[in-house]
Amino acid sequence: QVQLVESGGGLVQAGGSLRLSCAASGLSFSSYTMGWFRQAPGKEREFVLAISRNGINTYYADSVKGRFTISRDNAKNTVYLQMNNLRPEDTAVYYCSATSRYYVGSRYPKDFDYWGRGTQVTVSS
Repeated sequence: QVQLVESGGGLVQAGGSLRLSCAASGLSFSSYTMGWFRQAPGKEREFVLAISRNGINTYYADSVKGRFTISRDNAKNTVYLQMNNLRPEDTAVYYCSATSRYYVGSRYPKDFDYWGRGTQVTVSS
């Protein structure tokens, strides 16, 4: 079965950096657009970034432009989220997601087929 396993979360001070990883198995990784979403307590799950199957196209939420970067290694079946200049408002559970559908930048969770269990990121002020 499909598994997406996130790692790399933790506690960091404001202005710091973290790198999240998501290891995928049970799917043809290079055939999937990969995305990262996050969910803070009491809030809805929100889109953060996505990357196309071949890694050429990337899609960003305005709130993370210039600070977060998404990349993928299709040989390792892994997608990465590099987070720099973290802010307290970035505190959330971060989820990896995958979709095999034709992707043109959707920011809706319903358009992604598979999800990881999430990893907590906490940014202290």
